[in-house]
Amino acid sequence: MTLRPALPEDTPALAALHAASFVAPWGAQEIADLLAGPGGFGLVIEAANGSPAGFILCRVVVGEAEVLTLAVAPETRGQGLGRVLMQAALGLARTAGAETMFLEVAADNAPALALYRGLGFERIGLRPGYYAHGGRGPIDALVYRLSLNAPT
Repeated sequence: MTLRPALPEDTPALAALHAASFVAPWGAQEIADLLAGPGGFGLVIEAANGSPAGFILCRVVVGEAEVLTLAVAPETRGQGLGRVLMQAALGLARTAGAETMFLEVAADNAPALALYRGLGFERIGLRPGYYAHGGRGPIDALVYRLSLNAPT
């Protein structure tokens, strides 16, 4: 597997991976707009066949970074790809001058919560009913923060 920057030509494949990971997926144009927007960046982990096994989209603005989305292909989950993507994104955010990283995560996403807590993120907020989860009803979003001056 290879870690590399996300490119505009990746957006259709990233949208397909996002659709395999989320009930309300983002389209290729939305992903392209985030990558092209102020402070936007993305990373992709390529599988041996060249398809994306995972990706992360982030933004850095005025000393703050935000994870916009993180998706790992269902068939490659549990292999540590999310951690690799997060650690690389944290490094890029630091390099871009961010002092803090924020993210939101569905309250019922146990693997993601374990990843973020393991990296040192601390819960700072709650957004009740933020995510639509199909027939299961709305799910709360938990807001997390990490100081980028602390080791990860």
